[in-house]
Amino acid sequence: MLLRRRYFEILSAAFLAVAMNFAAPAVHAKPADEFRAFIETLWPDAKSAGVSRQTFDAAFAGVEPDLTIPDLDIPGRPKVDNSGQAEFTKTAADYLSKAYLEKLAVQGRKFLDEHKADLERIEKMTGVDRYTLVAIWGRETAYGSYHPPNDAIRMLATLAYTGKRKDKFREELIAALVMLQQGVPRSDMKSSWAGALGLTQAMPTEYLKYAIDGDGDGKVDIWRSVADALAFTARQLEGKGWVRGARWGYEVIAPPKADCSLEGPPDARPIGDWVAMGFRKAKGAPFSKAQLADDAYLMMPAGAYGPAFLAAQNFRVIRLYNTSDLYALFVGNLGDRIRGEGDFVAPWQSFAQPKTQTVHNLQAKLKVLGYPMDKTDGKIGSNTRKQIGLYQKANGLKIDCWPSDGVLAHANSQATR
Repeated sequence: MLLRRRYFEILSAAFLAVAMNFAAPAVHAKPADEFRAFIETLWPDAKSAGVSRQTFDAAFAGVEPDLTIPDLDIPGRPKVDNSGQAEFTKTAADYLSKAYLEKLAVQGRKFLDEHKADLERIEKMTGVDRYTLVAIWGRETAYGSYHPPNDAIRMLATLAYTGKRKDKFREELIAALVMLQQGVPRSDMKSSWAGALGLTQAMPTEYLKYAIDGDGDGKVDIWRSVADALAFTARQLEGKGWVRGARWGYEVIAPPKADCSLEGPPDARPIGDWVAMGFRKAKGAPFSKAQLADDAYLMMPAGAYGPAFLAAQNFRVIRLYNTSDLYALFVGNLGDRIRGEGDFVAPWQSFAQPKTQTVHNLQAKLKVLGYPMDKTDGKIGSNTRKQIGLYQKANGLKIDCWPSDGVLAHANSQATR
């Protein structure tokens, strides 16, 4: 009897082990199956864009989602997640590091001399000044010394599958497939986590729209040809509204009666109006008559804790290249340094970078209180700073336009009344 019972115990255990072995793959297969099913939904769009089935299948062979990258909408992951984006996780002072800017400026002036002929030709063709082009290259890949490590198809597929901006990245993914169809080698499709490609880091849709043969060799190579990459970048800026011969903006000294609640594109006005209010250039000759007629808006990336700038049209254009005030300011200032100008005049004061969740919650509270907050994304953009300043002004608080736990606590108390 004991022997028979032992036999059945062993047999039952064996059946259980077999059952578990068959069941285990099913537990782990569902996400993979869902991803493959999603990939197949891309085929009609890819086919319509001219992608062959052979190119499509080869592009996704062995591709699995990378769920470690930022900006994903995954159950259990915090909804507000800006990890990996220096423009939103560093203070303005850290992001606009004087030492790093000057290092890139020195390298940029050398680069400018080495590629003078190409830069002059591209500047003449597009109207985009050589200093801005060199600055973008410096900011994006440190003049080509940084090589993005990620597979662009995998990054874009992940973001299109489970990202917070699925439609945008679906469009970028289809564009990347078109690039492959046009003959771009898969080995060249290395990108940032967000899918930006090439020496000056641009998205696939931009490549299809603006890439150009800049060196006259009959092909487009934004990965190895300096002239192609520079011409591509210049055409992007030109296409986004670059004003030939104009500056990106100016550091200014604000009058005592002004404050950071005047910041932001909605308050853009002729520079002459800002001068009439008491604003003046921080350095250099006074504004020219033509400059006084240009529209600009006040931009204070650290609120009351750093320099103030009048951001003109070309600042907006740089910002369209990379949607960040700090990025556009970095490029603008680096271009000025390469041109021969120096550091900011006003110092960056000591201030704390708030937690992303604090910014998000404050945005949400201000929206409840009737302040026009178009985004609740945890990012400290010009509108967020402006609305904080207006809230502080309306409630008799210190006006610094900067998100903090103290301002959030005050807004919470108002929201519950």
